[in-house]
Amino acid sequence: MDFTEFDLHPDLLDGIDALNFKSATPIQEKAIPLILQGKDLIGVAQTGTGKTAAFVLPILNEILESGESNYTQALVIVPTRELAIQIDQVVAAYSYFTGVSSIAVFGGGDGKSFTQEKLALTNGADIIIATPGRLIAHMNMGYVNFSKLRFLVLDEADRMLDMGFQPDLLKIIKTLNPKRQGLLFSATMPPGVLKLARTLLHNPEMISIALSKPAEGVTQGVYMVQDQQKLPLMVELLKDKTGQRILIFSSTKLAVSQLYKQLKAKGLPVHQISSDLEQQEREQVMMAFRNRQVDILVATDVLSRGIDVDGIDLVVNYDIPRDAEDYVHRIGRTARASRKGTAITLIGPKDIVGLKRIEKLIGKPIEQLELPASIAARTERRPQPHREKTGERQPNSPGQQQQNRGPQKRHHRKPKPKE
Repeated sequence: MDFTEFDLHPDLLDGIDALNFKSATPIQEKAIPLILQGKDLIGVAQTGTGKTAAFVLPILNEILESGESNYTQALVIVPTRELAIQIDQVVAAYSYFTGVSSIAVFGGGDGKSFTQEKLALTNGADIIIATPGRLIAHMNMGYVNFSKLRFLVLDEADRMLDMGFQPDLLKIIKTLNPKRQGLLFSATMPPGVLKLARTLLHNPEMISIALSKPAEGVTQGVYMVQDQQKLPLMVELLKDKTGQRILIFSSTKLAVSQLYKQLKAKGLPVHQISSDLEQQEREQVMMAFRNRQVDILVATDVLSRGIDVDGIDLVVNYDIPRDAEDYVHRIGRTARASRKGTAITLIGPKDIVGLKRIEKLIGKPIEQLELPASIAARTERRPQPHREKTGERQPNSPGQQQQNRGPQKRHHRKPKPKE
């Protein structure tokens, strides 16, 4: 379906055309008409399906059609600062010819950024994209006014609940214009998200797009490894990959830091990104990765949904994700927009159950790849039995040992008394 068929504002179509987007994705085809009709919506879709544009475009269109400004008309709440920045960039790109204003509001910055956010909130930026904690900090200062809010969007709702944001969300929702239009997007739909949807939305329509299925263009494979084989295999996989953009996921911030240092020591062009970095550092790392100044990025799961970089050639799960759904989000970083990509997962002896869960979720087994010969040889050495040197006394046979022990003290059990 062509974007011109949605009857969008001409200035908005100019922005879409400048970005060279022609056809809508499946979720955009279903969501945009419903949002334009003013209906509340639940959208179940994984990353890489175009869901951000599915709500950004109709919201921008309605703001343009209203002809009103100088007050906040749309609030988008997200779990991470990376996702806030990403959505703000999408809004800026589509609204380039419109004059619609937006700002990303998130923690981790300095006093200057807080002042800029305060100014935008006070003056009524058209669209606010915010993380819950930072938004509440501004609300507590008393200058946030959402009395005329027209749209509330919760993006990555399942992730927000996983991160413990539900109390903050409920606090924010209580302050909003009750006549707003509500939109909720989530990669999964567990009971907690459904309960939140009932609080947030009024008679919502529900659409679901290809839940929990990796993109067709992703070639998946697993290596069965011992712990001591993981780092050498990782180095081997990264050899001769100059010019390719590679994303490596590890399980914790500490694991990311350790792997980064180990790969850096091998002379590889690698950087790391986790919540331990200051916001400015994280933005610099992401910019370097997007601009191909850094080929390899090691990241945590928190960022598996917030990293929006086109042209990632290889995703490596150095550690298997805790949840099968996170596997889909991780490998969804590659093979986007009908491109091809590769996803490799390292599976240790303790990861077999997790692998089975992943295969059950995606509906097919993942091909087991053969370890390179140099890596396969790095199996754990078992302790060898100690051999005595020639000429030294050899251990006696069991019979001889028994004979040489001398008298042995025997322990006899007392017979149980008869009842």
